[in-house]
Amino acid sequence: MSSEPNAYASHPPRLREATLLDKLVANGGVMSIALFFLACCIFFSATTDAFLTAPNLLNVIRQSAPLLIVAAAMTFVITTGGIDLSVGSMLALAATLSAAALQAGVPWPLAILLMLLLGAAVGGIQGYFIAYERIPAFIVTLAGLSVIRGFALLITGGYSIPIEPTSPFVSLGRAWVLGIPAPALIAIVVIAVAYVAFNETHFGRYVTGVGANAEATRRAGVNTRGVILWVYVLSGTAAAAAGVILSARLGSGSSNAGQGFELDVIAAVVLGGTSLFGGRGSITGTILGALTVAVLANGLILSHLSPFFTPIVTGFIILIAIWLNFRLFRGGAKGR
Repeated sequence: MSSEPNAYASHPPRLREATLLDKLVANGGVMSIALFFLACCIFFSATTDAFLTAPNLLNVIRQSAPLLIVAAAMTFVITTGGIDLSVGSMLALAATLSAAALQAGVPWPLAILLMLLLGAAVGGIQGYFIAYERIPAFIVTLAGLSVIRGFALLITGGYSIPIEPTSPFVSLGRAWVLGIPAPALIAIVVIAVAYVAFNETHFGRYVTGVGANAEATRRAGVNTRGVILWVYVLSGTAAAAAGVILSARLGSGSSNAGQGFELDVIAAVVLGGTSLFGGRGSITGTILGALTVAVLANGLILSHLSPFFTPIVTGFIILIAIWLNFRLFRGGAKGR
């Protein structure tokens, strides 16, 4: 048997080399969100007194850490052409179960590990139905959104579960290291790992290949179903980690946490230039997209607008981003 497929698999399709147009479109997406992010910062700096202060900027970074972590993982999912609508519910389940575990006397490092394993297991179950049973990701994760949130509500009865303030666990959400919030440091580490995995490893190329042309990637010797399964494992694990960080920062676990969180995550990824059709993604763009969503939420509050105005703005941003995404990447999708 020829060894050519294996040699080809070591350099799986992007497919095979990104064309100049692909690179221009990808860079254009990142530049667009960078300019929009800068414009938002300038606008809120000019219209509010507190936005451009060190405490507020550090607060934005700390509050955006869960969004950054999950959006980095969602970039892998959407690049394969999938979507995960269950991340907000998984965040809530991890937040409530971690608080319940601590109340039951489980050591905090073990509680964290168990939550990450739970997130990976839930992601793996959803990924199995998507990759091996061929059920559309939208349907599977929409069901997951309901089921997982239901478990969180069942566990808490709709109430918050407090966490002992003296527990070392809360340091994950409240500690400062060299003047930087601990959640921000965790997010930086996760983003760095995601960037390297997406851009410098075979797995990252497989993810892009699956989204660009799954059949060609499969014929190149890549286990495309396994790749799809693993991106949902990553998404579930990231959502669980975000839930742990949020419960540590708030000092309680609530089944109502993460309501609408999946929309913010998807908005961040799409704003960053990742194609909803799959095959193109950018961790750098996702970072800028997540920070833009966080800055908009913070700036609107500082502008003394109703907090109920924020989802309206977010919704319009999602619509415009998806429209632009469709206009930019429609040609590539038709060509596949």
